[in-house]
Parts: sequence; C-alpha cells; structure tokens
Amino acid sequence: MADATYIRFEVPKDLQDKILSAVEIAKESGKVKKGTNEVTKAVERMEAKFVVIATDVSPPEVVAHLPYLCDEKNVPYAYAGTKADLGSRIGIKSAASVAVIEFGKSEEDFKKIIEEITKLKK
Repeated sequence: MADATYIRFEVPKDLQDKILSAVEIAKESGKVKKGTNEVTKAVERMEAKFVVIATDVSPPEVVAHLPYLCDEKNVPYAYAGTKADLGSRIGIKSAASVAVIEFGKSEEDFKKIIEEITKLKK
C-alpha cells in the first residue's frame, strides 16, 4: 500500500475492513456512486459525504487528484482494499473509487470511521 504515490496516510487493516463493510451497507440502504469520474463529480458538486479509494490503482494518476480534491472540498476520504475488494462490496467487478452520497443504515459506522480517519491524518 505505501508505495502508491497517491496514498497520503496509512489506514490500518481493521479500519479498512470497517470502511468496506460500511460502504456495502450504504450501497444497500443509502446511495453510492462508483468510478473515478462519478466520484470526482460528486465531490465537486458537494454531494459526496465520504470517498473510498482503492489501494492498488494503476496507473496512480487515475485517482491521484481525489485526495487533494476531497481536502479542498472538506470531504472525508480513506484508502481501503483493492479495486476488486471495493468493487465486490458495491456489486461490480472492480472499482478504483466510490463516493458515499447517502449513508443509509451505516451512518453511525461512518461517524466513527470519520473520527478515526481524522486522528490518522494529524
């Protein structure tokens, strides 16, 4: 994970698992957007409440702008799992990034995740 140039902080494995589970719940009970183009638009339009970026995106330029854009728009984000891990949680083969638009039943989970991510980034 650490050798990807777009990764700005390490996310522990147990937290990555929590994030992936919360994304799956949000997909079922809330709303998510998948794919870097859709995620970018959601962040720019201030629709995204949380962004998840896969840790194995190649070439890294595909998602390299997302951490900076999220910081600029004050949208919390994290790195979790591989493209295949992230994709399987939202019902597709592979996803480089996912934006959570509505938390659904995972709102409390995301509140805790966002607190932990905030601590990691300091």
